[in-house]
Amino acid sequence: MTMTGSSSTRSTRSRPALREALLGLLGTESLEQITVREIAARANVGYATFFRHYSDKEELLHDLAADEIRRLLTMTLPIFYTADTLSSTRALCAYVWEHRVIWRVLLAGGASSMLKEEYLKQALELVEVSEDRGSWLPHELAVTFAVGSLVDILGWWLKQKNPAPAKTIAEVINKLSIDPIFIN
Repeated sequence: MTMTGSSSTRSTRSRPALREALLGLLGTESLEQITVREIAARANVGYATFFRHYSDKEELLHDLAADEIRRLLTMTLPIFYTADTLSSTRALCAYVWEHRVIWRVLLAGGASSMLKEEYLKQALELVEVSEDRGSWLPHELAVTFAVGSLVDILGWWLKQKNPAPAKTIAEVINKLSIDPIFIN
């Protein structure tokens, strides 16, 4: 059976629509309160369509997290390959702050271990094909340390009642997580 142009287009639109619907709902409700029916209705897709793409809402959240991590990694990777790590870290923190609804859910809402695992997986894959910048640590350990501390600091930041500005957190991350890796 082949897909027609319109069903192929609907399928291509369904995944992003479901991710956007979940993200919108997470702005007002916890993941536990959200139902698959709500997600499907908000995405304007059929209930059964949801299950053609995802087995449950947690899998949808994981897909959303993986997509966010890919975006963040495009900003994070330059941290390891530039002399001006602070600028890259500021861009990273600005992005997280701008998308804080999803990042708060991912980092402070109980999904931080899943996020850390996915972030580390993607970062290690990128490092395997990247040029060595000269860290005194083995690549895998440097990335593991940087990702772990980065995720922990961002999670702490987003849990604060009165969070510090992104610029300040970027300086903290740079001093605690990035600079120590490259100091000889």
